Amino acid sequence: MAGEIRENALLEALPDAERARLLSHLEPVELPLGAVLYEAGTRLTHVYFPTTAIVSLIYVMDDGATTEIAIVGNEGIVGVSLFMGGESTTSRAVVQSAGMGYRLKSSKMIEEFNRTGPVLNLLLRYTQALITQMAQTAVCNRHHSLDQQLCRWLLLSLDRLRSNELVVTQELIANLLGVRREGVTEAAGRLHAAGLITYRRGRITVLDRAQLERRSCECYRVVKREYDRLLPGKTTE
Repeated sequence: MAGEIRENALLEALPDAERARLLSHLEPVELPLGAVLYEAGTRLTHVYFPTTAIVSLIYVMDDGATTEIAIVGNEGIVGVSLFMGGESTTSRAVVQSAGMGYRLKSSKMIEEFNRTGPVLNLLLRYTQALITQMAQTAVCNRHHSLDQQLCRWLLLSLDRLRSNELVVTQELIANLLGVRREGVTEAAGRLHAAGLITYRRGRITVLDRAQLERRSCECYRVVKREYDRLLPGKTTE
């Protein structure tokens, strides 16, 4: 298990003593596609450290409309509101790419955070990076084209996966971006025609990441730069 927890960059970045202290409390969990880790307004009983899964943080409107405000994968932790002063959050956490991870009881997470040592410092830096992603997502959704938004979303997802293939439907992407499915179909079609991706039966394969980055807006670069600055132990390829 010790080797496996290093697949999460936050756990990997912890000093040996802090990681060893958490080791016996981390529970490996399967995170299937579509699993809801928590709903808005509910008390958080656990935090999650994804290793091979990706989790979407989604805001749900009163009329049922949804928009993704951030994604969390092997670089981070799901449930930052727990140690930021609240026991609940206004967003829903849903697995958007199936995989594995670890969960930790909220009481143990609070205990570690309140030690005011390396765990607290690392989690605060991660939270700042996550807030940057949320803010940049809001800016991107307001000011940039759907093509650029799709490129940003694909790149952020790829950074949290081991391969260049995403198992995702266009309908799911549309729900996450808060746009019509037809718009995603058209945007994906343009990326396909340009030779950047292929799409078949709910699988998107990125063929030319460099071109995808050039086609994206500055939002992806801003977010990635902030994660790399605040979390120097994290690598995204």
